[in-house]
Amino acid sequence: MISKNTAVDNYIAALDEERNEAAAKLRDVIANNLPAGFEEQMTSMPNYVVPLSLYPPGYHTTKNTPLPFISFASQKNFIALYHFGMYVDAELMTWFVEEYPKQVNTKLDMGKSCIRFRQPEQIPFQLIAELCAKRDVEQWIASYEQARNR
Repeated sequence: MISKNTAVDNYIAALDEERNEAAAKLRDVIANNLPAGFEEQMTSMPNYVVPLSLYPPGYHTTKNTPLPFISFASQKNFIALYHFGMYVDAELMTWFVEEYPKQVNTKLDMGKSCIRFRQPEQIPFQLIAELCAKRDVEQWIASYEQARNR
């Protein structure tokens, strides 16, 4: 869902209690496990991006937009984690798909870069922590540029 909140704290506080706790924990896991250089931003959802100061070209779709890496949102029927790195990095995607059933008893519900968690208590926070730590800013930029050049 698109939010009009301008701060991540406000976004999370506006969620119902069950999702509020899960979103707050998801935020902490992401923030505490992303390598240095990524920054938290609030757009229509909480985002972790490569700032323009580190990657001036930014995201190709919108001028002067930092390069997104990972985001999360409370949607109508689930909490979604959007990981743009998995969308362009087949090795990272394969790793995640293989690790998921080792840590979670439910079937992976995933789109191209969206992982859907219908039950907040089934969010695999440890797996997400590992996923966040797998690529640093330089690796993400290189993967992004390689995908753009294809």
